[in-house]
Amino acid sequence: MIAKILLDKKREGRALGSAEIRGLVDGYTKGEIPDYQMSAFAMAVCCRGMTARETADLTDAMMRSGACLDWSDLHVPTADKHSTGGVGDKLSLVIQPLAAACGVAVPSLTGRGLGLTGGTADKLETIPGYNAGLSLAAFRKVIADVGVSMTVQTQEICPADKKLYALRDVTGTVASIPLICASILSKKWAEGAGTLVFDVKFGKGAFMKTVEEATELAVAMVDASKAAGRKSAALVTDMNAPLGYAVGNINEVAEALEVLRAGTSDGNGPSSVSWLEADFVRLSVELASLMVSLAKDMPLDDARRLCDEKLADGSAYRKFREMVQAHGGDLDAFDRRAKKGAFRFRLQAMRTGYVSAIDAEKVARVALSLGAGRMEAGDRIDPYAGVTLSVKIGDRVGSRTPLATLEKSGSPDGLEKAASELLAAFEFSPTAPAPGNLIVKRIA
Repeated sequence: MIAKILLDKKREGRALGSAEIRGLVDGYTKGEIPDYQMSAFAMAVCCRGMTARETADLTDAMMRSGACLDWSDLHVPTADKHSTGGVGDKLSLVIQPLAAACGVAVPSLTGRGLGLTGGTADKLETIPGYNAGLSLAAFRKVIADVGVSMTVQTQEICPADKKLYALRDVTGTVASIPLICASILSKKWAEGAGTLVFDVKFGKGAFMKTVEEATELAVAMVDASKAAGRKSAALVTDMNAPLGYAVGNINEVAEALEVLRAGTSDGNGPSSVSWLEADFVRLSVELASLMVSLAKDMPLDDARRLCDEKLADGSAYRKFREMVQAHGGDLDAFDRRAKKGAFRFRLQAMRTGYVSAIDAEKVARVALSLGAGRMEAGDRIDPYAGVTLSVKIGDRVGSRTPLATLEKSGSPDGLEKAASELLAAFEFSPTAPAPGNLIVKRIA
């Protein structure tokens, strides 16, 4: 009866009180409120929205449904980065160790891929031995010893979110800014980082399709995090084309390692990343700089210079290697595994001109069809499956210029068909397109 009163209230567009929201979340987590009533609540929120205060209360209640981590004993500032997901988004593999190399502890609970969005945990698990399922005690130890850890959310963290998201997924109530905000932030608040930086993407390869939608979500997450006592900022970034060149799992880790190893004896010096898209490196540094600037109360320009230095001198790579070892992983074995390769098919241009667009969603669907992702939670991922682009927007191509390489293990079946589908992702023009902006807005 109490739940029905709250549902009626929200359906009529009235704001719920803090205690009412806590009671609703607590009752649902304990099984005292049935799925059909919580489904009605989610639909009412989708239709009527929530105030900023209601969203913060919902986030807090979901956070408090499970364990909340406290890092005050570290005596160093803590920060984390969250991305709303994109195609070829391996940024965390560079950003998190880079921020840690700058003296910021980075406790990062990451996720697995579902649908078109690749998961950081899936990428890390292509490194032989890497354990992306640490217990909270082991997670704490790695943070204390290394300063950065990337592992999946445990059962103790935000059980209300897991239960509610599964319900939203089957009731058509995923696309709601307050519910998206509460889902993302409850996990990030529970992991205990004092600074949170968000990369909110828009475009063909993103959940949010327009700048306006992405901006609304970015503002909501930053405002709510600040209200909860966290330092916070966000970048709104373009995801119409893939990030970098690699879309997959092993190939994305290899691309991130090219960046991290640029200044080390493990790489080939600065020239080893000359083939990488400049925007990919710049976005990594910009997000890491925001984390360092906010966490250490440092001017952004100073934080950016520090991040540039730690990336160039190999400090970020060494921090990444320490983290991998602490998780039981072996980067040398990864290098051997990556070089083994799989079945490949090279796609070539059939005309002369300039690459004017590369549709991120179409690239992601081809990679998914090859086995690089999963449509259901239990689907198995082929770590070798994916697409590695040979060109970027603005490049001039001629007939037979390589456009991309498609890969998968097991057998070559399906590669040629996937290549014909991938060709539709490329658009060409007789003149060079105007350069676009990867970072569209900064929310602080």
